[in-house]
This record gives sequence, structure tokens and C-alpha cells, in this order.
Amino acid sequence: MSALPQRGPGEQGTLFLVPVALGDTPWPGFLPTQAQAITTRLHHFVVETARAARAHLKQLDYPHPLRDTDIRELPADPAKARDTEFDALLAPALEGRDIGLMSDAGCPAVADPGARLVARAHALGIRVAPLVGPSSILLGLMGSGLNGQSFAFHGYLPVNEAERDTALRALEDESRKLGRTQIFIETPYRNERMFDALLKTLKPVTRLCVACDLSTANELLQTRSVRDWKKAERPALAKRPSLFLLLA
Repeated sequence: MSALPQRGPGEQGTLFLVPVALGDTPWPGFLPTQAQAITTRLHHFVVETARAARAHLKQLDYPHPLRDTDIRELPADPAKARDTEFDALLAPALEGRDIGLMSDAGCPAVADPGARLVARAHALGIRVAPLVGPSSILLGLMGSGLNGQSFAFHGYLPVNEAERDTALRALEDESRKLGRTQIFIETPYRNERMFDALLKTLKPVTRLCVACDLSTANELLQTRSVRDWKKAERPALAKRPSLFLLLA
């Protein structure tokens, strides 16, 4: 039986938000069977990058020839794109065909450029259906032992060292005042520098969680005070997709 909804003549398709792997993990290890069944029945996709999308579809045991699959990339700068660009990407749904939205990793439209497409789908009256799958932000928060009742995700912090350290102090101050877990990411090749900055800038009692390669065989998920991190064996962070969480 098809996992896709049945619709009558003239009805619009659905925009399915398809989570993908955070690493080299077989799909049963990160995606429910129903989500995989829906995804493998789709023939139209909007993606962050086509190359990554093709690799993810192969990982999901996608049964259709990829050369015959409609895979379109999001605008390079979605914030500056016109509504007409998103309308073109959503054209199959307006014509009654279902579309899948895929990120390069994890959940689409969360810390990801797909949010503009989802907003446009709502504006056009297209049904939006998020599927269950891995989010590094939520997995890291779940496993950190930090406050899961109040938290904020900040994306990337400034690259400039002085601005980055100022941002870290501001996040730590806000965390202390509000009891809020602060979450952010870094480009993998700068992870080591970020870790050094955290140990140098944060107060000794602040708790710091480092989460790498979540949901893979190489997963690292460890929370310690900054004081204890300075005493512990240094984690191997270079070139590994990583998430940092702190609670003052």
C-alpha cells in the first residue's frame, strides 16, 4: 500500500520534509520505515546540493533511476531570492505531485536554507508534512544533561577571534541569568580552535558538552565542566561534524 496520501483531481501535492543521515549509517538506524517508504515513492526533490542529495537517496535504497528523478537545488542565497524562484521549485506540488525537501545533513529547514521554501509553500496553500528523523541539535541536547526546558540555537559564531570570544562571554552571561542552554556549531576544520577558545574564555564551573558524529559508529557525546575538560584527554575534533552546548 502506498504511504502517500490519495488526492482528487485538481488537488495540490504535499511538500514532505525529509531528514537524512548525519553520517555513514544505514537508513534503519536513523529513519522510521514509514518515512523511508514515503521518500522512496517521490520523484521530485528540492535540495541543498544535488550531489549530496543523490548520495542520501542511494543510502535510503531509493529504487528509481536518479537520472530520471527531478532534483532541483535551492537558490544559492535563499534570503535574497525572489518568491518566483521558490514558486518554480514548488511547481510540481501546484500541479498535484508530491515533493521532498532535503538538507545536506539532518532535518531540512532547521539550521538550513530550506526554511524559505517551506514558508512559500504555506503562502501558496501547499500542505507541508515534516517526517521524523535525526536532528543533531536535538540529539545533542537530549544527550547533554543540560537544560532541555530552555535552550537556544545560535548557528555559527563570529570567525574573528575577538568577536568570537565576546560572543562566548555574552552567551555564558545569558545562560547564567536565564538558566538557558546555549547551542552552536562550527565549521569542522575550525573545531579545534573553537574548543581552545571555550576552555580559555568560559568560567571553570560552566558545563560544556561536545557532540560529534552523532548517530554514527564514531559518535562522541561528553559533558564536563570547563575545569574538568582542562584535566581530561583532549577529544579529537578536527574535521568532524560537531555541536557545542554550554550551561553556566
